[in-house]
Amino acid sequence: MTTASALLTQAVQDLAGAPKEGLGEEKDSRWRGRRIVRVGEAWHLGVILLTDTHALATAEVLRAADPGRRGYTAESARARAERRALALRGGFHEGDVVHVGWSVIDVDAVDAGGSSGPLALIDGVPSVRWSQAGGFMPLEAYLRERVPLLLRGDAPT
Repeated sequence: MTTASALLTQAVQDLAGAPKEGLGEEKDSRWRGRRIVRVGEAWHLGVILLTDTHALATAEVLRAADPGRRGYTAESARARAERRALALRGGFHEGDVVHVGWSVIDVDAVDAGGSSGPLALIDGVPSVRWSQAGGFMPLEAYLRERVPLLLRGDAPT
């Protein structure tokens, strides 16, 4: 039986040399104010982020940018622009992709028959829920689709 940890370890090996995206964490200090700072980097495979040592569940994805002076028709657009500016203020470069709010997936729990984040063991098969509304699909097939896309540089975000 193939385990989730074996599949993810193989994916990390296959992705060696492929570009990674930034992992950010929100910080707030009296001297520097609110900002999103870099705490690492990972390969973005849809609902999964892979580092050299961990699997993470994707949450908020944004691109660091100066909000400039614009009029916003929606408050949500203004809030999103402010979040992009926090990443820029935290040291990311203009245009960098930043993942914030991610959580560590307990791959050992999945291998033991449980679930963690988007991963679960379904009828003995390591599986991934590829969207909040979607069902589970085998993790092996998911990675077989996503890894080559990222290696070619045309992975969907």
